Amino acid sequence: MSDISSNDESVAPIRNGNLIEVDDLSVGFDGQWILRDIDLKIAKGQTLSIIGESGCGKTVFMKTLIGLVKPTQGSVKFDHQDLAKLTDAQLAMIRRRIGFVFQNAALFDSMSIFDNVAFPIRQNEHDVGEDEVCDRVMQHLSEVGLPTDITRRRPAELSGGMRKRVGLARALILKPELVVYDEPTTGLDPIMSDVINELILDTRRRYPVTSVVVTHDMHTARKVSDRVLMLFPRRRLDIHESQVLFDGSPSDLEHAEDRRVRQFVRGEAGDRIREMASEAS
Repeated sequence: MSDISSNDESVAPIRNGNLIEVDDLSVGFDGQWILRDIDLKIAKGQTLSIIGESGCGKTVFMKTLIGLVKPTQGSVKFDHQDLAKLTDAQLAMIRRRIGFVFQNAALFDSMSIFDNVAFPIRQNEHDVGEDEVCDRVMQHLSEVGLPTDITRRRPAELSGGMRKRVGLARALILKPELVVYDEPTTGLDPIMSDVINELILDTRRRYPVTSVVVTHDMHTARKVSDRVLMLFPRRRLDIHESQVLFDGSPSDLEHAEDRRVRQFVRGEAGDRIREMASEAS
């Protein structure tokens, strides 16, 4: 699959090769398929947004990409390594190369902001001195636009937007090759949502990262992505239909051939109202 150039000309160009390769992936629980027959390649340096309504398998797919969920069939390879075939120790080494920005920041309430951001260094780089830890924490807080005087505060003392930025600083502290964003703008006002979008773009300018963004926010998907993938709930597809309704440039979303894609992008209930009425009868 050919690479799609970024919306932002100042973003670093995509590097050669694929960081993630998904081959014939299916995931099922209790006899029900959540994901079925998905093939995907994510190029190094690319930003892929995954969209789709609730229940389409976005979260399961995201967890499968980083080895938290094992495929029922098929494979997910990170840098040519099949995640399902790795030992726990090997998988732990892979995860050091991945930064995860949680939906609700997932900061440790009992720790200061400084210790939250420093946590990955202290867990994974035991030979790093405290002076270097301090320098790196301050650098990353500055890069996400946070003042240094927040370092002694607790997460509960910060706004939602500030907590999200602390979470991003923590995700970047080990200079990951892949950054995964789980609903990065959920619960934020429009201005702060766009601040987060700009930080995602700025992260790509500063670091040679590949990014996967799981989002319902179409402004985010259009602004930060090179490429958008839309999934559809498996249970509402015909048996031979692909679960991937769209895979292409953000600029092509509005003109997608499949009306279900157009309705989702425009926020139109459309066919879903009729489907719900039919399910209820």
